[in-house]
Amino acid sequence: MHSIDSPARVDDTVQWNLGPVIAALRVSREEKHKIRHNGRVRELPSREALTSIVNGLSAALFPTHYGRPNLTDESIDYFVGDTLNTTLNRLSEQVRRALLFSAPGGAQSEAVDDAALAAKARDITRQFAASLPGIRALLVSDVQAAYAGDPAATSVAEIMLCYPGTIAILYHRLAHQLHTLGSPFLARLVADIAHTLTGIDIHPGARIGASFFIDHGTGVVIGETAIIGERVRLYQAVTLGAKRFPADESGVLIKGTPRHPIVEDDVVIYAGATVLGRITIGAGSTVGGNVWLTQSVPAGSNVSQAHSRHD
Repeated sequence: MHSIDSPARVDDTVQWNLGPVIAALRVSREEKHKIRHNGRVRELPSREALTSIVNGLSAALFPTHYGRPNLTDESIDYFVGDTLNTTLNRLSEQVRRALLFSAPGGAQSEAVDDAALAAKARDITRQFAASLPGIRALLVSDVQAAYAGDPAATSVAEIMLCYPGTIAILYHRLAHQLHTLGSPFLARLVADIAHTLTGIDIHPGARIGASFFIDHGTGVVIGETAIIGERVRLYQAVTLGAKRFPADESGVLIKGTPRHPIVEDDVVIYAGATVLGRITIGAGSTVGGNVWLTQSVPAGSNVSQAHSRHD
């Protein structure tokens, strides 16, 4: 006898009439709705591998917070070296896979020089490794800004382990460097993993200065061409977005044009504010909660809902 949870096995192809479905999916995949890059099957980067890579990089940057709490002065350098060696080898492979989708010649290029791509991936990874001390310095400034800017913060460890804004900016600093070095696809995947973890969506192309603090964080969106200065603080649900999307003569969107805000040094933007377009928020300004802002404001401005409606 078979239990309710274990029904008698039958030919699933017959039971669900899968033959025509499988055939129709093949036609869609191979003929009618083919969406493969350059028409070819290629290895995709792995989100699981990238998660492991970011965890490894985090452990190398902050060994006792994200690595092993029992490390000693004698063992810490060995741990960092071993972790980096393993992690960078994995990263190089993921960079190689991502480069398959941005090979020279773009969508028209059918030929792929695998050896050249592997060499380029190693070069990008080598440059990325060299940038890690600078990335760590920026992240330390971010953590210090969070501790100084949040009266609820009790320790650096709390900020590094419990603050979604800190996790999001850690991922962003790594993703932005990959983006800058020529691996934008992989950078975007790293950013999306951070978005999934924290609810904070930062495009890896966004340029963010030191001592950046996102308080609470949920729902924050920062667009690709945004430029953020030093000592800037954002609260939850802030959007630094585009006001419009320019198109060419045929109506196709023009990509890469500057279309997101410039936020200068020492600006505070409170919860729910929406700042759109290539406008400038002058240094030392404060943008109040739920403000909708589409025009530049000079340094030292204090923008509230009433003032933004009046403008």
